[in-house]
Amino acid sequence: MTAAIAFAPIIYFSLYRSMAKRLPISYFYYSALLLILAFSYTTLAHENQISGWLMMGSLISLAIAFRSSMRLRGFSYTILILAAASVAMYYPQYFLHIGSLKFSRLILPFLQIIMFGMGTELSIKDFKEILRMPRGIFVGVICHYTIMPTIGFILANIFKFPNEIAAGIILVGCSPSGLASNVMSYLAKANLALSISITTISTLLAPLLTPLLMKLIAGQLVTIHFWTMFWDITKIVIIPIAAGLLFHYVVRGRLQWLDKAMPLISMIGIGLIIVVITAAGRDSLMKVGLLLIVAIFIQNIAGYALGYCSAHLLRLPEKDCRTIALEVGMQNAGLASGIALTMGKLATIGLAPAIFGPVMNISGSSLATWWHGKSSNGKREFTPL
Repeated sequence: MTAAIAFAPIIYFSLYRSMAKRLPISYFYYSALLLILAFSYTTLAHENQISGWLMMGSLISLAIAFRSSMRLRGFSYTILILAAASVAMYYPQYFLHIGSLKFSRLILPFLQIIMFGMGTELSIKDFKEILRMPRGIFVGVICHYTIMPTIGFILANIFKFPNEIAAGIILVGCSPSGLASNVMSYLAKANLALSISITTISTLLAPLLTPLLMKLIAGQLVTIHFWTMFWDITKIVIIPIAAGLLFHYVVRGRLQWLDKAMPLISMIGIGLIIVVITAAGRDSLMKVGLLLIVAIFIQNIAGYALGYCSAHLLRLPEKDCRTIALEVGMQNAGLASGIALTMGKLATIGLAPAIFGPVMNISGSSLATWWHGKSSNGKREFTPL
């Protein structure tokens, strides 16, 4: 029973996808509307035992409808994550374990697989790009590790969250760039090579800078063991990336099925992390959920704005300004969740990263779509995504 409910969002989505091949796409928009109306009714009637399923159904219907639109399909995966998270909020007991297997034990292996996948996509050529554009990379990395931690510290103090919740916001700010920023840079017609270089460098610096910044900024909120966190991040990030880089030169291309499977595994891993943290931290979310979402949204948008303005003030090209905006605003929320788990604070410190992931994907997709239709000289362009 537990297994069936835990994997219900995947089963439900698969059934809907098979129906999408035979039904007009408008069916799924109408279905989403009807289900959200039913959700509203059952919520007002305090029929919470079925409200979660109705919310999930509505979001899945919307996600499938969005898949048919070139401009909206980028939001489909994020909506599916929200669908799974909504079920986890209503029925958290089914997303914590199956028998003796705790889902939280899968978070670190999935993160290591995601980092391994990043390593398989790297090559010596990528590191040569770093030498070709040092100024842009230097500005991007410095902005990333100064702007976001500062914003996190300011917001944590303004909103007066409990110490561990506040530390989670700061942890998001002290984490390296998220891999999604590379995709968004491509869609935004930014400097993709610069984006990959900044993500790579900020990620490789994370074992040193993340615990150092956490010790300096969040040390008064929670206990930070520098060397313990240094080693934990090294195990999650550096070792898997190194293994992936070796794989790139030794095995890549010989196992084509694995090359194709890596993006899917990464998506499943990110989804699992968000759902498990949502279930584990449900009680804390019920207390500070709305305010925490507001704080995370401000942190994300401020990162974009200050990253762009900093690059613009330093007279970098428009494409580089867009890149640095995305690199500063989009964090590796999955890694932050993994760090929270190793600290034994998944249900509190892990909440901010769990919320930041979907928020940055929605905002990043929207910003990239807007920039996609606007050339680097400021003129509008009308090209399909």
